[in-house]
Formats: sequence, structure tokens, C-alpha cells
Amino acid sequence: MPAAIYILALGIFSMVTSEFLVAGLMPQISEGLDVTIPQVGYLITAFAAAMAFGGPFLTTALLRMPPKRALMLLFAVFLVGNVMAATAPVYAVLLAARLIGGTAAAAFLGTAISLSMRMVAPEQRGRAVSVALNGLMLGTLLGLPLSTFIGERLGWRAAFWTVSAVTVVAALVTLVRVPRMEPAPPAKAGGGIRAELGVFRSPRLWLVLSTSTLIIGATFSAFSYFNPILTEITGFATGSVPLLLVAYGAATLVGNVVVGRLADRYTLPVLMTGLAFNGLFLAGFALWAELPVPTLLFMLGIGLVGVTMNPAMAARVQKAANTGPLVNTVHSSFITLGIIIGSALGGAAIPHFGLLAPVWIGVAMAVLGIGTLVPDVLRGRKAAGSGPVSPSPVADLPDADRELATVPARS
Repeated sequence: MPAAIYILALGIFSMVTSEFLVAGLMPQISEGLDVTIPQVGYLITAFAAAMAFGGPFLTTALLRMPPKRALMLLFAVFLVGNVMAATAPVYAVLLAARLIGGTAAAAFLGTAISLSMRMVAPEQRGRAVSVALNGLMLGTLLGLPLSTFIGERLGWRAAFWTVSAVTVVAALVTLVRVPRMEPAPPAKAGGGIRAELGVFRSPRLWLVLSTSTLIIGATFSAFSYFNPILTEITGFATGSVPLLLVAYGAATLVGNVVVGRLADRYTLPVLMTGLAFNGLFLAGFALWAELPVPTLLFMLGIGLVGVTMNPAMAARVQKAANTGPLVNTVHSSFITLGIIIGSALGGAAIPHFGLLAPVWIGVAMAVLGIGTLVPDVLRGRKAAGSGPVSPSPVADLPDADRELATVPARS
């Protein structure tokens, strides 16, 4: 893997840490700004909503800009949001800062994933995405506990300043080490932004995007409520929960590496297997939630096959559309939509059905996710039954990449 992809992972790490930061410092922010805990919770929702709905518009505005320049601009916008958050005198300013940060983070994620794919051969794209998304996994594993540790001892504003410092470091390293590249070619030869938008006319692409929403929604419907389930039902001490979450984060890191190795060649089997196991692990977590050892094992299983499907999800999206930043940003929006839907449905069900209701909702979403894969499975069987196909690596590329791959070389 090119070193530049690891640098992009550092940028993603800084932005994911900022996203999760509020969750670990709710009491401190509530006291510091004299607002309620639910109001602080809305800051998390605001960041996610800005990622889901604001990111694609910002990415569209930057489509014709060279990706490195776009990344630097997004670093600047994100930094503005973090500095606003660190210095916010009132709740409204902090809310605005979260909207700015979320919009920039979504556009950065889509641009970084697109650039990662373009820096490697087609058969390595899934692995490249997994390396870049290690920043996301490390944000869960290290970023959240470290920002919480800093915020509890130096104040919640210090946590935002720390993220700002990491952002500056990531931006400087990106400026020095990430190569300059031209904007991604349009989805169709001779096209522009209209051609980029044209790929969204494909019903198959929308089905592919819905799979990603259900995969992440299934995981986050449970993950969002791990803390109260582990303490109130399983009986773990409050002080042990951070360690359990670190173990969960470590499982996601391992799963992301494994999926990244398999995502390109076995995209559909990986997704089908991951969803099936995730549904089983979620069901086991709910059924044996009162027993510490099974609960811990099932939680680690969810970590291995939940959000770790990201590289395979990205590989499937680029096969259905292209590797451009707009498609990847919209994909990130659908992933974020899964987080919003999963956590919201779980929260709405708890008052009526108890703390384990979100976990069962996750099982249902995993089953629905498997259903969205069935058309691709049937399409693959139909293609296999039609006879042998010429083993050309170009044949499996999306339209835009196939056109580039078949252009004759010039002496």
C-alpha cells in the first residue's frame, strides 16, 4: 500500500475522534454550557445529519478540484468547526460547529476513499479502503477513550483543542506526502457534474446503498446501547465498560484488516457471511445478555463482522457505479443514515420493550440486509449459467474505469 493511504487514515482518525468526542463527555459539556443531557445528545445527531445530508453537496462543489487541494480545503473547514467548538460560548455556537464539522468530515471521507482507490490497482481497492478506514476503527479504539480521558481531566474544550492539533498535523503531512492527482474522470466520457449525478439513476446502485445502511444500522442499533445493557442487565461494573469497549474496538480493527484482504475477490460472499454472522451474534447477545462470558464473546463477534464490512461495502459500490468522490460521499451518507436509523429505532423501542429491544432491531435489520443481497446473488448465478466468460480483469470494472483501461497506450 502507498504510504499516502496511511496518511489519509490519520485525517479520517482526527475526524472520527471529533464525531465520537461528545458521546464520552456529555456530563462535562452539559455542565459547562448549562444545558440538558438530551440537548448534548442532539450534538451527536447534528454531526451525523450533517454528514448524511451536507457532505454530498460539499463534495459536488469540489468535484472538479484536484483531490489533494480538495482535501486541504476540507481540513481547513473541519478545523474551523473544531476551533468554534473549543471556543463556543453558548450551545447554539457549538451546534453550528458540529454541523460544519460533520459536513466537512463526510466530504473528506468520500474524497479520501476515492483517492485511495485511485492510487492502487483495481484488484487492491478493497484493501486500500480498509487501510484508509483503519482511521475510523482507531477512532473508536483510541480516539474516543483518549478524548474522554483528556476531557475529564482538562475540560471538554481541551479535548476539542487536541483534535484540532491532530487535524493540523494530519493536514501538514498530507500536504507533504500525498501525491498530486488530477480530478477523477467523469462517470461517462465527455461528461461533467451531470454525468456524475447520472450514475444515481441506476436502481441497482440504490439497492447497494441500502445494504450498507442496513449493515451499519444493525450494528449501531446495539452498539449505541452497549453501556446500559452491560451494566444494568449483564452486571458489569461501570468502570469496566471502557475496557470492554476497547476490546470491541480491537475486534473491529482485526475484522477490518481481514475483510480488506478479501473484499475485492469475494465481495458478495463476504457481505453475505458478515450479515449472517452479525445477525447470529446479535441474537446470541440478546438471548444470553445476563451471562457475562457469552455476552462478551458475542460482543466481540459483533465487532468482528459489523462495521468491518466497510471495505466490502465500498468495493460493491464502486463495482455498481464508479470510484469517484461523489459516489463515495453519498455512500458515506447512507452509512451515517444507518447509524441514525439504528440508534433512533432502538431508543424509541426501549420504553416499550426494554433495553434489549435495540439488539433485536439489529437482528431484523441484518435479515433485511441479506434480502438486499439476493438480487446480486441471483444475477451472479444467472451469469454463471450462461456459459464461461473471458477472464479479462477489465470486464469487471465499472464503466468509467473500463473506458480508461481500454484506451490504447501512446508511445
